[in-house]
Amino acid sequence: MPKPYPEEFRQDVVRVARNRGPGVTVEQVATDFGVHPMTLWKWMRRADIDDGAKPGVSSQENAELREARRRIKLLEQENEVLRRAAAYLSQAHPPKRIYPLVKELAADGTPVAVTCRVLKLARQPYYRWLDQPVPDAVLEQAYRTNALFDAHLEDPESGYRFLADEARSTGRDNRWWSVFGKKRGRGGRAGPPVHDDLVRRDFTANGPNRLWLADITEHATGDGKLYLCAIKDVFSNRIVGYSIDARMKSRLAVTALKNAVARREHVAGCILHTDRGSQFRSRKFVRALDRHRMAGSTGRVGAAGDNAAMESLFSLLQKNVLDRRRWTTREELRIAIVTWIERTNHRRRRQAALGRLTPVEYETVMTTPALQAA
Repeated sequence: MPKPYPEEFRQDVVRVARNRGPGVTVEQVATDFGVHPMTLWKWMRRADIDDGAKPGVSSQENAELREARRRIKLLEQENEVLRRAAAYLSQAHPPKRIYPLVKELAADGTPVAVTCRVLKLARQPYYRWLDQPVPDAVLEQAYRTNALFDAHLEDPESGYRFLADEARSTGRDNRWWSVFGKKRGRGGRAGPPVHDDLVRRDFTANGPNRLWLADITEHATGDGKLYLCAIKDVFSNRIVGYSIDARMKSRLAVTALKNAVARREHVAGCILHTDRGSQFRSRKFVRALDRHRMAGSTGRVGAAGDNAAMESLFSLLQKNVLDRRRWTTREELRIAIVTWIERTNHRRRRQAALGRLTPVEYETVMTTPALQAA
């Protein structure tokens, strides 16, 4: 079953279809963007409903209904957690730990994440407790702690050095120190980059979804700046995903990655190489890579050649679209960018590196079952 097209891609195709020139049919626009004409007509009807031009339930109303149902279910779960927690803690002999309650609620269908959020608990300690309710290290530390307290009770005048020696003689000092000791410095060097450089300027791949490159570019319009985050597969030089926004936040890079994964298959193990921009080092972006089982790769600071293959694509975009004229609105520039990517770059621009084929033609030829078998 084919994967659904990203929502941002659908909106861009509808924009281009609505703003098509004289003599250009909807079918031609659909062909340029690689979608079926009936699919594009459905998207345009849905856009008319969302804009209020035609009667019907809009996508926003459907989304609000789904969100309301989700919120109702979440509130019911949160109320159940509070009710059970109140009963659990009001026992004659209150329990020392609340993790057993989390386990009981999970068995009854309440997600652990919901329970921990309501009770303000961290999930990782709970899962560690679930694997081993009383770790051996905790028991060992408790025994040695008791031994130190016993030694102090036997001779209260013993100083901290004596007790520290007693702890070391047992094989562990529990990382204790005297409150009268010297202050410890907290300074340190900055940590390493989020990812290592797995590419080292070798921008080649022997198959699709082996190595992707990502970068962000910007251009000014009359409405303000417009930012484009694009992801390119070096196997065919095809832009497998992109996102366009008025703000350059981590969401821009995360959405571009989500759109790329939605349009491709078998991305596990794919390397995504970027520069050290904050968008690509954000927690959201790193979590997105882990969720899709992809490997991150980061170039060096101030080394433009570490992502030169992506810079060359943006140079072409700059010459062919961005610098050709002054752009009055972001909407105008957005239509021009997506048209150049999907129609010109993917389906019309033949590249010498691909044997004078377009990226779409190259992928079609090089990924046929016969060549795969060979």
